[in-house]
Amino acid sequence: MQDFIVVIPARYGSSRLPGKPLADIAGRPMVARVWDQARRSTASRVVIATDDARIESVMLELGAEVVMTREDHTTGTDRLAEVVERLALPDEAVLVNVQGDEPLLPPELIDQVAGRLMRDEGASVATLAESIGDVDTLFNPNVVKVTRAASGRALSFSRAPMPWDREGFREPPALLTTDAWLRHIGLYAYRASFLRAFSQWLPAPIEQLEQLEQLRALHYGHAIQVALAEQTPGAGVDTAEDLERVRAHFAGQQASPEQ
Repeated sequence: MQDFIVVIPARYGSSRLPGKPLADIAGRPMVARVWDQARRSTASRVVIATDDARIESVMLELGAEVVMTREDHTTGTDRLAEVVERLALPDEAVLVNVQGDEPLLPPELIDQVAGRLMRDEGASVATLAESIGDVDTLFNPNVVKVTRAASGRALSFSRAPMPWDREGFREPPALLTTDAWLRHIGLYAYRASFLRAFSQWLPAPIEQLEQLEQLRALHYGHAIQVALAEQTPGAGVDTAEDLERVRAHFAGQQASPEQ
């Protein structure tokens, strides 16, 4: 597999958890925990992309490569596009966007999504998905659903339950009887040429309705390859409760006699 770069966007501001990237998890900032996981992948380079001097200072002290980016980016993809320019990456370079609030992300999934993009030369983006097995998840608008073609390329993404079971959903179902529904996992691999183009496009109307930036790629005719995740991704940190669960996980690891 050719070389690829991991980029970890890390913004200090968060409406629910201000300062989230620097939240302590068993004696180490959360963004550093994410960095640790990314370095366990086969990436040739792991870069922290931030707009905050506090994050820059902490991560430089730990030995990370940090790229300072503008504060006015509306999406994480736009921030990656700036990294492409600041690092003067060639168009054929592959970048994996690892969210800065995913300290439990298996490094194997980073390798999987990068490899998936490299194997489909006609795709501009690759991402992952997993089966949805319960009704609550399917009908939860905070869970993004994806449909894909036989080739693995994405047909669409939505917060709505899709595909819609015309017969089975006449009444709210008590359970799901097939594995036809897929939850999108927000881990992406991009070609640098795509990121350069993305930053110049206007948002798509469907993207603005759903608030899903991956729909911009489909709107402008770019293919997104979707693979079924080979492992279950660890839970991300969106709330204070999530943070406490992740802290408990790492505290348990440290307490284990095998550690």
